[in-house]
Amino acid sequence: MLFVDRVSRSFGSVAAVHDVSFSAERGSVIGLLGPNGAGKTTTMRILLGIYVPDAGRVTWNGAAIDLATRRRFGYLPEERGLYGKMKVRDQIVYFARLHGLHADVARKHADAWMARLEIDEYADRACNELSKGNQQKVQLAGAVAHDPELLVLDEPFSGLDPVNAETMLSCIRTLSEAGTTIVLSSHQMFQIEDACRSFCIVGAGRVRASGSLTELRQAFPTRSVRVAPDLPAFRALFAARGAPAPRADGTELIYELPVTADFGALLREAVAAGPLETFERQEPTLSQIYIRALGPSNGHPA
Repeated sequence: MLFVDRVSRSFGSVAAVHDVSFSAERGSVIGLLGPNGAGKTTTMRILLGIYVPDAGRVTWNGAAIDLATRRRFGYLPEERGLYGKMKVRDQIVYFARLHGLHADVARKHADAWMARLEIDEYADRACNELSKGNQQKVQLAGAVAHDPELLVLDEPFSGLDPVNAETMLSCIRTLSEAGTTIVLSSHQMFQIEDACRSFCIVGAGRVRASGSLTELRQAFPTRSVRVAPDLPAFRALFAARGAPAPRADGTELIYELPVTADFGALLREAVAAGPLETFERQEPTLSQIYIRALGPSNGHPA
């Protein structure tokens, strides 16, 4: 298990991370979410031992993270970290050997990951000749070729088109199923909503919300109800329940009601009130939860 306990880190007078805590079990994927400057990358670098926290602790399987433990971790940074003139296969093998793999094993793993990521045709090409998306795949292969126990991914979908983003997601699921614990930072909410078991939303270096998607939804105060057609009887029915004016989405209206509302009774009343075509209660999305958790300042101090 990865355990982050009340970690803080400042750079001069700037508190980049303050009292951040979360945990992740073996084989789980946790999404670390927040706006630019929220402290995500600093937190990830603390996990990897690049930065030493000013306060708090990080443990892996109950022990402090030392250099030997760090070799069993993988890291895909947000910035490109490739040697442009080095060939793709050689680059992946080099990164794997840095983590202690024998040359023959490293080459075998590199070939397997190039095939899985569909970049094997570029094995003998220099990295600077590849597209941004394929360079990102090379970085991922270099981060996982040594079969890491913990994998830290900082904006892994950067530069990927929808097809390659799905390939990346598939690899994340495969690694998780094989037992790799993954800490994933991304602004692409729709791509990680299903991939992560839990989430930690940070703003201005502090945790604003954390838990599984189910737990985050339980704490969300309202639910949306999609209704059609637009009839005066339906408007009156929702107004009587205290719903604010609805917003239009094509031919449908979307009402917001407290999570404690009796939606079953409301549905029965709507059926009795007129010819109902659509009545759909919708759970809040991860994006909606994220926006509410950060508040109007978007997670940054005034």
